[in-house]
This record gives sequence, structure tokens and C-alpha cells, in this order.
Amino acid sequence: MRVVVAGACGFAGSTIALRLQETIDGLDVVGIDNFIRPGSELNRRRLATAGIRVIHADVRVREDLDDLPRADWVLDASANPSVLAGSADHDTSSRLLMQHNLNGTVNLLELARAHGAGFILLSTSRVYSIPPLADVALDVVDGAFRPAAAQAWPDGLSAAGVAESFSTAAPISLYGASKLCSETLALEYGATFQLPIWINRLGVLAGAGQFGRADQGIFSFWIHSCAAKKPLKYIGFGGHGYQVRDCLHPADLVPALRGQLQSVPARGANVTNFAGGVAASLSLRQLHAWCEDRFGRIAVTPCTEPRPFDVPWLVLDAACARQRFGWTPATPLDAVLTEIAEHASAHPDWLEWTR
Repeated sequence: MRVVVAGACGFAGSTIALRLQETIDGLDVVGIDNFIRPGSELNRRRLATAGIRVIHADVRVREDLDDLPRADWVLDASANPSVLAGSADHDTSSRLLMQHNLNGTVNLLELARAHGAGFILLSTSRVYSIPPLADVALDVVDGAFRPAAAQAWPDGLSAAGVAESFSTAAPISLYGASKLCSETLALEYGATFQLPIWINRLGVLAGAGQFGRADQGIFSFWIHSCAAKKPLKYIGFGGHGYQVRDCLHPADLVPALRGQLQSVPARGANVTNFAGGVAASLSLRQLHAWCEDRFGRIAVTPCTEPRPFDVPWLVLDAACARQRFGWTPATPLDAVLTEIAEHASAHPDWLEWTR
């Protein structure tokens, strides 16, 4: 079996490519990447050392994909991962965002069609509708927002988190829209050309080696910033740092991917949340306290001005992943944070190098 991993030199793509190669006998993993991100070359060397071919190809350029070896599966991990991308507060324009996240997916779907290959899309929790998430009634418990028990819950939301049935109505940000459109196109290609399609909506990915931007991996960015004694801000929501996210190590996705590579989704079961859930969630304030225990006192500046597209509490419910794949995240929250902290101590210039 051969799998083409697009975005193979990114954090998620490289981690997944390496783990797939390690855990599936006879699997041929071929990585493609355009190498434009700082840190890509480091991951390219890691993949090469493991015997994984990495080919220079830009998913935005159809001709770059024409001569790739025939694949059984195409795994799309190539998107721009920032929810702020395309906005006035980001250095990626709306046009460039759509070229990466939407046009790139179309080109990869055409590759899958040409090869008769299955397609796996790594999507995001940010396809879920912002207004109902922003309107959830919240309490503050131990320095973190928590949904109030006594409220009228929107469909698809519970104390366990956001389920796949939760609304995806606009607004969801341009980034979220690019991923939701990619999901729809993937399903349509699957129906039209009889291709197996899996869509995996992921919580916040985190782990050692993640590139150093706050909008692409807040857990890694915050820990690296604390280790380097960099200035930090609690942005929005009163400037208290109560906002909550869950985190997932990308290696933990691999057992489910192994199952997906060897099966066809049942009707209506293409879309699945994968995330750390409530057990692997914490607020910025709680994360900062964890960092201070390890690195000492670090000042944080409150900033009450809201940031575009932010929500106070976003935790994914992965119950469907448990039912469909027997899947649960294998790496506990503290282990993920410790892995990042050890990497930060070993690479004090990581933020500058990979920004």
C-alpha cells in the first residue's frame, strides 16, 4: 500500500508520516511539501532518515502533482492552520488562504480521482459555528470557563464538548470556511467517483517540534514563550485567560488512521471528531500556572480587546471516534505539555527560528 502525505514537512504531516511508516508493515509513505515554512527542512531530514521519500510539490500547482507515483490513499495535511489567516490581523491574504486550503484540496482530490485512491482530510474544530459557541452560558471554575449545567444546550453541544452534529453555519471564519468547503468537496468527489473519504475534525494539535506561532498551536507557543521569558498577553474575555481549548498529540491519531486506511466508511459516517476532550483541556490561565511551576515567574499582560473569531470554550466530543474506531487519545495532557517543555529547554531559539 502506498500513501501520499501532503504537507509532510509540517508538524502534523511529519509526525503522522513517521508513525504510519513505523506501524504498518510494507507501507510506502511518499511525502510532498513546498518547503516554504521555517522548520520544514528539519522535518525533511527526519523523514529522509526514516526512509520516507519527500518530493517537492506545491498542492496549489496542479502540474506539481502530475508525476507523483500511483497511490492507494492521499492524506491531506497541507493546509494553512491559522484561524486568523485571511483576516486583517494576519500576514496571509484571503486569496492565498483559499489557494492553499481550498484549491490545494481540489488538486489533491483530482490526484485521488486519477489514481482511484481513497482520501483522508485533516480538518478542524473551527468548522463549527461561532455565534452559538460564543453564546454558551459559562461559569468560572479554578481559573477556567466551564459551560453552566443549567442552560438550554444547542443541538450537538454538551458538557462533553462539541459533537459532529453541531451547527456549521456561518460565520466560522475564512479559515473555517475553507476547511468546511474542502470537506463538502471531498464528500462530493467520493460520491461521484466512488472513492472512500474520511474527514477527521481535529482539536488543537500540540507536541514537541510544533512551529512557533500562537495562531497555529497555542499550547506549544505559550510553553516556548514561557521558557524563553517572552512577553505574553491574555487576549479578550476580560483579559483573565479563562478561555479553554483541548489538545491532541498528532501521533495519537495514527491508530484511527490505520483503521481508515484499511476500510470504507459506512454511509453517513465519514466525519469524525478526534480530540483530547475535556480530560485534556485547560485554560490559558491554567496553562500559564503549569509553566510557572516549571520555569518560574513570568508576567502576563491582560488585554481586554477581543480577537477575531475567538470563542471562550471549544472542546470537541470524540464519542463517535470511540464508537467507530475504539479510539481514545493515548497521550495524557501532562505528558504532552512536558514533551513540549523539554523541547523548549533544548531549543531556546525555537520561536525565532520557526516563526
